[in-house]
Amino acid sequence: MKTDELKPDFAIADELLRLASQIRLVLFDVDGILTDGRLFFSDSGDEGKSFHARDGLGINLLQQSGVAVGIITARQSRLVEHRARDLNIKHLYQGRKEKFPAYKELCDDLGLPPSEVAFVGDDVVDLPIMLDVGLAVTVPEGHKLVKQHSHWTTPNHGGSGAARDVCELIMYSQDTYSKMMEQFLSADAATT
Repeated sequence: MKTDELKPDFAIADELLRLASQIRLVLFDVDGILTDGRLFFSDSGDEGKSFHARDGLGINLLQQSGVAVGIITARQSRLVEHRARDLNIKHLYQGRKEKFPAYKELCDDLGLPPSEVAFVGDDVVDLPIMLDVGLAVTVPEGHKLVKQHSHWTTPNHGGSGAARDVCELIMYSQDTYSKMMEQFLSADAATT
C-alpha cells in the first residue's frame, strides 16, 4: 500500500482538516466519550467502566506523533486514574464539576492558546470549554446543544472508537497518520 493511500476511513472536510492541523493538545471527557456513558456500581459501591482498546491505541499513537493528551472529568474514579496511567496520560483532572478552570490552568501551564487545543465532550457541562477551543468534537449521542456548537461529530460512538476517530483525524491533518500506520505494515512490527 502506498503512503498516500493511508487515510482514515471517514470523510474529512477541508475546514476540519485546517482546524485539526493546529492542535497540540487533545482533552477528553470520560463518561460518554472514553466510555459509553453508562455507570456500573456493585452492591458495595464499587464503580465499573468499560474502555475500548482501539481508543487506547489511538491515544498512544497520537502522543507518539507529538500531540499531548489530557482528561478533564467531573467524576472522581480510581479506574480513570488507572486508565490514564496505562495510556501514559500525564494531564489528568478529576472531580472537576466546573471543567473550564482546569482547562485554562493546563493551557497556561503548557503555554498553549485555545486555537491549539481540542476538547471532546458530550454534554452541556462541556460547553464552556468547547466554545473556547480551536476544535470542539462530540459523539453521535451527544446532547443537541453540544452538537450545535461542535466542529465535528465522530462517526463512532463514545466508548466504541470515538476517541480513535479524533486521534486519526488529528494525525491525518498533521501528516503523521501514514507514519503511525506504516509501522504495523511490516514484519518488523511483529517482533518489536
